[in-house]
Amino acid sequence: MRNVALDLGVKTISYCEVAGDAIVRRASVSSIESLEPLLGAETPAARVAIEACREAWFVHAKLTGWGNEVLLVDTTRSRQLGIGQHRRKTDRIDAEVLARAVERGGIPLAHVLSPHRQELRRQLGVRRALVETRAQYVTTIRGLVRERGGMLRLCDTEHFLSKVRKAALEPQILDVIGPLLSVLEIIDGELIQVEQSLERLCAKEPVVLQLTTTPGVGPIVAASFVSVIDDANRFRRAHQVESYLGLVPSETSTGGKRRLGSISKQGNSYLRALLVQAAWVRFTAGGAQETSMPTNPLTSYANKTKKKSQRKTLPVVPPHSRAGGVGPLPG
Repeated sequence: MRNVALDLGVKTISYCEVAGDAIVRRASVSSIESLEPLLGAETPAARVAIEACREAWFVHAKLTGWGNEVLLVDTTRSRQLGIGQHRRKTDRIDAEVLARAVERGGIPLAHVLSPHRQELRRQLGVRRALVETRAQYVTTIRGLVRERGGMLRLCDTEHFLSKVRKAALEPQILDVIGPLLSVLEIIDGELIQVEQSLERLCAKEPVVLQLTTTPGVGPIVAASFVSVIDDANRFRRAHQVESYLGLVPSETSTGGKRRLGSISKQGNSYLRALLVQAAWVRFTAGGAQETSMPTNPLTSYANKTKKKSQRKTLPVVPPHSRAGGVGPLPG
């Protein structure tokens, strides 16, 4: 098979094909469809390397449909292939380095989500954007009201709009925040539609429903976990999942000394935030009530982990004021 690599730039796609020590062909095109004369169904099949990025799923499906073998490169380990060496990094150079890596073999591959999990990830991404935007608008509106001497009671974000409508605010304040309230109403409506779509997708995922039986884990946490992990069989043991999500200690071992630091924070940061929140919900809501139940495995594990880490208990952040737009945890 031919050995090809693509560098998927914002405006152009750099194509490089190698054979032995020679560069067979270079090209620069403006879209994936423009690659059909080079990688289409009528051309000899090729092994094509692309770096994992936002459009990688679409490109992977297109090239695979044309009969090629697509290698999705794990960008966290792309430097070991030579990308960015000697401070030389351009689309043209990156494509050549990847093409030669294809020929050598041993490319660190990233996992390609199944089509259904891709759609689940997209809908979760839309929901996250809407939740973060809503949180930003709520914060702005509260600030504008306080600026004019008004005050709004604390409430869950999803109930904020109705509370503002019922509040006795001066006309001058309503004139200022009126445009934001109108947009916020649209966001709330769109958020309802997206969450209904997520419910339909989750209904087709038995594993999501099973995960929600865990105290502190709602549909959003469960769906996010499934959309990132996808096929659990690709991990040999649970510790590999922890490492994949960046929930293991960072490590520096030199000169026979082993130093463990804070968690590595590699992998999907949003899922990691959701899991940490779910853990605190379980630990604070269930732990205090079940201290007399040592047989409860989750409570016992939480208590043992707390003693082992020897850290002070952190305050729980109320759902309506959580930073980062994560939003309240369903369930």
